[in-house]
Amino acid sequence: MSGQRKKRGIRIIDSPDKVLSYFKPEKKVLLLIAIGGTFFNVGMTAGPYFEGRLAQCLYDCIMGRASAGDMLRVAVTYLTVFFFVQLMRSLKRFSGARLRNDFSRNMRHMLYNGIVHMSREEMKQESTGAIMTKAIADVDACATGMQQVTTEIFDTGVLLASYLVMLFVYDWRLTLLSCLFMPLSYAIAMSLKKPVTRINEKYKATAGKLNQETLDRVNNAVTYRVYGREKDRDASYEKILTEYEKTAVQSNLWGNAMTPVYNIICMGGILFIIWFGGKNVLGTGWTAWDIGVFTTFVSCFTKLAQKASTSAKLFNSIQRAQVSWHRIQPLFREYVELPAPKDGESVETLKVSEVSVSYPGFEPVLKGISFEAGKGQIIGVTGAIACGKTAFGKTFIGDTNYEGSITLDGIELRELNDVEKSGLIAYMGHEPELMSDTVRENILLGKEQETESLLKMVHLKEEVAAMPHGEESFVGNGGQQLSGGQQARISLARTICHKKSIMVLDDPFSAVDKKTERKIFEELRRLAEDRIILLLSHRLSLFPEMDGVLFLHDGTGSFGIHEQLLREKPSYASLYEKQQAGGASDEK
Repeated sequence: MSGQRKKRGIRIIDSPDKVLSYFKPEKKVLLLIAIGGTFFNVGMTAGPYFEGRLAQCLYDCIMGRASAGDMLRVAVTYLTVFFFVQLMRSLKRFSGARLRNDFSRNMRHMLYNGIVHMSREEMKQESTGAIMTKAIADVDACATGMQQVTTEIFDTGVLLASYLVMLFVYDWRLTLLSCLFMPLSYAIAMSLKKPVTRINEKYKATAGKLNQETLDRVNNAVTYRVYGREKDRDASYEKILTEYEKTAVQSNLWGNAMTPVYNIICMGGILFIIWFGGKNVLGTGWTAWDIGVFTTFVSCFTKLAQKASTSAKLFNSIQRAQVSWHRIQPLFREYVELPAPKDGESVETLKVSEVSVSYPGFEPVLKGISFEAGKGQIIGVTGAIACGKTAFGKTFIGDTNYEGSITLDGIELRELNDVEKSGLIAYMGHEPELMSDTVRENILLGKEQETESLLKMVHLKEEVAAMPHGEESFVGNGGQQLSGGQQARISLARTICHKKSIMVLDDPFSAVDKKTERKIFEELRRLAEDRIILLLSHRLSLFPEMDGVLFLHDGTGSFGIHEQLLREKPSYASLYEKQQAGGASDEK
């Protein structure tokens, strides 16, 4: 289906990087705008017409040629027409607001789809503040611009045409003469395209910097206070804020300050109307007018000039929207509907053969990694600081590149798509990556399941129960309301909740004591009965109980059981003995 699909009530735009694609799903709303806009804007000509009728009727009453009843009939007719026109105006405005909201919702949904599928290299080029500005301010600017273009087809096109037809009926020569100045306002608006574009690009970039600086202040407020650097950060923040205010004023200046100028230019033709229209009333002009016609012509031209000046301002609004569109367009990509990952699929054997691991654009951090693991095994992965543990673990979720071969029951890992990987591999990263939500939601991620058994497995049940609202307690931004150990165990509980046939756990015990570490490991041992677990850790106290150990050193790796590595790899033995000595010292 061209234009849109639906998934759980959400519209999926087929070509999100094309503006017209967002109009295709809105046919019903556009029809309502067309109906309301046409009747309203054509009906707006009734105002000048009836104003002239009322003025003429009042003059006739004074001269004794009409009665109060005549005046009342004209007034009642005017009010009836006015009521209908305003009803159409309400329909147009409601539909216009609905259209803008639909644009905003659909664009944000597609933008979010693009953001979550950005590659590591693309993410490096975008700061969080810049992405926030694009997802909020730029989308709003685009949605508003698209809505304005749509409604202005009627508010400007139909209305200007209606006013012009009305003026031409009364005096076509005077109409042409009085409208000579209006194209000048449009020419000025178009000539401002470059400065408007330039200052709005600068304004949006500065807004991104300000958002990034604000996030930095919020996330690191304690650090700045502890080290007494708040004044320095205040100075830095003030500098960016001043730059933002300056560019914001300049941006709004082009959008608003020119409106009175456009209005003055468009109203220049009133001088011709006063002079030549007066001659028409006196009977010495191009046509014969009465007071009512003169009043109608002046009123109609005034409204025409006001609308023409507003439409000139619209050019500058569209230019600002174009800046925002060019900023967010690269983030849009085709939405691919993939089936949900299947739970319960089993992998019997994991085989890693001569694998080299590298971050995109960099030289390999590991080479020649080889080992095999089977269902029911826990494989420990360790090494000195910065030995490549995390890089190796991220290979299984596609965050790092690899050469060589990693097969799951003979199927090459790189041949699996993201959904197939999600159905087979669970990953707990070195960072907990908790959301600003409840304990329960951070574990379940929307899944319908009880959390008590999961919290018990990671030995967090009592601590969560002691929280103000139990599992419904909010953890704060990034889990800041929790200790490091609690964050890690919630992340581990989440991984267990969404357990797959292969589980990659990066430092799950980094912030817990040895007693808790052992209890959790016993739970993992039971969990590993029907799956393969890769446990990445710098703590080796449990490595004697691993089914195999991958020791990373000197840019490569050695695989074997714990006792074998103690004999064959002095660096592994030294690392283990130092930790054991330190652990014995801690226990005294």
